[in-house]
Amino acid sequence: MTPDPGSESPESVESPEADRLRDLLRTPAYRKLLIFSALIGIPISLAAFGFLVGLHELEHAIWADLPKAWGWDTPPAWWPLPLLAVAGLIVGLVATHLPGAGGHVPAYGLQAGGASAAALPGVIIAATASLPLGAALGPEAPLIALGAGLAVLFRQLVRAPATPQGTALLYAAGAAAAIAAIFGNPLIAAVLLIEVAGVGGPQLFIVMLPALLSSGVGAVVFTGFGRWTGLETGSLSVHFPTSPPRLDTGDVVWSIVLAAGVGALLHLVIIGGRLTAAFVADSPLVRTVTCAVAAGGCAALYALITGRTPVEVASSGQATLAGLAADPHAWGVGALLAVLLFKSAAYALCLGSLRGGLVFPALFLGAAAGVLLAPLPGLGVIPGVAVGMAAASAAALRLPVSSVALVVLVLGNSETIPVVILASVTSFVTAELLPKGPSAATGRPREKAAARRPQEKTAGGA
Repeated sequence: MTPDPGSESPESVESPEADRLRDLLRTPAYRKLLIFSALIGIPISLAAFGFLVGLHELEHAIWADLPKAWGWDTPPAWWPLPLLAVAGLIVGLVATHLPGAGGHVPAYGLQAGGASAAALPGVIIAATASLPLGAALGPEAPLIALGAGLAVLFRQLVRAPATPQGTALLYAAGAAAAIAAIFGNPLIAAVLLIEVAGVGGPQLFIVMLPALLSSGVGAVVFTGFGRWTGLETGSLSVHFPTSPPRLDTGDVVWSIVLAAGVGALLHLVIIGGRLTAAFVADSPLVRTVTCAVAAGGCAALYALITGRTPVEVASSGQATLAGLAADPHAWGVGALLAVLLFKSAAYALCLGSLRGGLVFPALFLGAAAGVLLAPLPGLGVIPGVAVGMAAASAAALRLPVSSVALVVLVLGNSETIPVVILASVTSFVTAELLPKGPSAATGRPREKAAARRPQEKTAGGA
């Protein structure tokens, strides 16, 4: 066949995106930005390391050393109440008096930009008051703000020119340097910030969700047919001398059901956090203290009802998650139901009032739900935990790819990747289809905000 003279072979045509990337890499300003990002990664990482070490040591002193010094093996049930009252008071004062209000409200998700050098003291004080004193939040949001703020501060110190694009890239570089280690793998930080920064906008999710879902379904089909037929297709893989669980039909079916339920639960918790934020916004100081004490009350009630330590509710959940994974049979059905109920309530209250991140408590809630439902026919503990963690993370963060990467790399189990992908997409779609609740811009329900706009416009005109 004679080729069409008006057509060109694929090899002779390069995409405009590739040309733009090549041109950008040849730009001296961009190369300087890359070098500057590498250099600032060192002090930012050291600052983040010191910040995390300080939080850990303070938390251990408050929740372990001090109770033992007073004669208790574990903190008594009432222990979280005064601690979270102090946390609420400090965060309320920071929110009302310091620039940046101590960082963004965690109920509205992670944010990669917007940090400033002037806001850093408030961010550090609010996080130091919230996390070691019992907030059911994680450290990733303050670390992102810390890294981004320090990156901008270093640029100001060297008097480098500021452009919107350069500032956005510095925010991402500084934040990545700060959170590179807290998830146990720097790759998670990179993937997380790609989605948090919104690279590609809604179009990214439109293209990504079908591809992600198809890859999960394809992996399930390949796994199933390979096992049923005994045939091999060949694939790039590295095998370790371990015995990971083999997925079966029950794992796939239950992963979808469990993911939809966990996604709906976490969505309700996030809405609760946004309602809490709207409540706090009308009187930040008093209502921050009120909500923080209420979160402490959740931990106290949990300890009184179950006889377990209140730390399992009044904490980020990082250490408790490790204990749950190491010995899931140490948790009875009643304890799992109680921790799901009380930690969800404390999580919602802290999301709207204190300062911290969404990731760690969400992962724990998903893991607890997975352990609770693991006895279902054909599920099992490891697939249940993996599915629960992926579903909870995707619903809380609205970042499905990051959720898959996070759970897979944290668990270190490639056998569960197909159900993790199915769970992440199912949970993300479930949460997106449910009512959104209060908006981030107003802190009030969207319907009320829309109803108020004509009045505000009239008042502005007057």
